[in-house]
Amino acid sequence: NEREAKKVVENRINKKKEMESVPKKVATLEDFFATAPAETGEKKILKVVMRADVSGSYEAIKNAISSLGNDEVGVQIIGGGTGAITDSDVSMAAAAEGIILSFNMRPVTSARKLAEEKGVEIKTYRIIYELINDVTMALEGMLQPEVEEKFLGRAEVRDTFSVPKAGVIAGSAVIDGKIERACSVRLLRDGKIVFEGKIASLKRFKDDVKEVRSGYECGISLENYNNIKLGDIFEAFKLEEKKRTLEPSMASV
Repeated sequence: NEREAKKVVENRINKKKEMESVPKKVATLEDFFATAPAETGEKKILKVVMRADVSGSYEAIKNAISSLGNDEVGVQIIGGGTGAITDSDVSMAAAAEGIILSFNMRPVTSARKLAEEKGVEIKTYRIIYELINDVTMALEGMLQPEVEEKFLGRAEVRDTFSVPKAGVIAGSAVIDGKIERACSVRLLRDGKIVFEGKIASLKRFKDDVKEVRSGYECGISLENYNNIKLGDIFEAFKLEEKKRTLEPSMASV
């Protein structure tokens, strides 16, 4: 009936208003510093609404930050111009899940309030270099880090023992560097890699230890691998992530 129909309509209107009142999560520049690096083949774009006091500054900044990036990350200027930050700038940034950057300009009162409601970040600068530097750092945070292998040491298998529930323990002598409990390891046989994985246990006599250095003996067992033979070599290493930076020519004005 009409009464129930009105009630349904009112409930739907109220529900819609509640949903619209919840601020939409829009990216901040800090989010891009801490964002997960771009997956291979997926280019991540920082979308920006740009405002500046004069056209010369606007064009200089626009050209500088638009040229930042590489095949993995980049910047897209989706709107802006000269003059104060307006409501339409905020709405545009919110729709694109982007941010607003400005040089020597501030938002009008209504735009500031709208940005708070929609969760849009507005960052203002007085020095062009600082603006470009922040964008550069944000893009670098989005880059897939380089993975470098760090050699730790080698140990030679001198004897093997089969232990119930623990598998094969290799009585070994560290002949170069050190072996760490938490490291990765390759098992070499006549120079050929026969296993690559993790150490299950590292012992000195009966005690668990974190590392054993050159000149000392130890017991080594591997995770899910027992085919260890006399004369085999354990080669210990670590994989370290190294943060990448944009090329200098691409990170400058």
